[in-house]
Amino acid sequence: MRFASLGSGSEGNGLLVETGGRCGAGRPYRVLIDCGFGLREAERRLSRLGCSAADLNAILVTHEHGDHASGVFRLARAHGIGVHLTHGTLRACSHAAGAERWLNVIDPHTPFELGGLRVTPFPVPHDAREPVQYLFDDGDARLGVLTDLGHPTAHLADVLTGLTALVLETNHDARLLSDSGYPPALKRRIAGPYGHLENGDAAKLLSTLDRGRLRVVVAAHLSRQNNREALARAALAGVLGWPDRAVLVAGQDDGLAWADA
Repeated sequence: MRFASLGSGSEGNGLLVETGGRCGAGRPYRVLIDCGFGLREAERRLSRLGCSAADLNAILVTHEHGDHASGVFRLARAHGIGVHLTHGTLRACSHAAGAERWLNVIDPHTPFELGGLRVTPFPVPHDAREPVQYLFDDGDARLGVLTDLGHPTAHLADVLTGLTALVLETNHDARLLSDSGYPPALKRRIAGPYGHLENGDAAKLLSTLDRGRLRVVVAAHLSRQNNREALARAALAGVLGWPDRAVLVAGQDDGLAWADA
């Protein structure tokens, strides 16, 4: 299993997961988690990774916010791709009209299979209708995707056990957010229990996880204004005991090149 990012941040998100499980005539199975980009931009970013929209076998949605879901249904309609999402997320997505034939409603507590991948959704605290994140297991590698949550919860350590790779939100630095020109209400929302993870909180969460098999960690969903790559890397590397440069970063503009899980 390998994965790559189309882009990560408040301007648009998309994470591509590819497994050796076969689909059709010898093709790998590809799943896109979220699409917060317009159709042409999503296609351009997929092409940059050596993939076309026609190569996608499924789209998973974490929640309805525009930077994650605004491009999902247009992409699904244009290329006939099945979309998997919770009932609450579907109810909150008014722009899903016209994509009904492609929709698959999932239970946020029940694993399911996609192309040889065991996909485990799990609820997270975020200011959305019924948000989830995902764990992917191909029998060898285990990839955890954990962004857009306001605070760690006790069940995360149980769900995210035995990971070989983790994409983890490091949205902001507390001091940079406090000193920013954001309106007070927006600062409270971001830093609140249903907002986004601060670097230190992400590090604390990472410290609670089973890290025995962990070989790839990606800092994701960084704020352009309220974080710095060096700060996010240092926070996670300090827990891992790795050099800062060993922590990868999924950027807003360039995403992340393919990495093995």
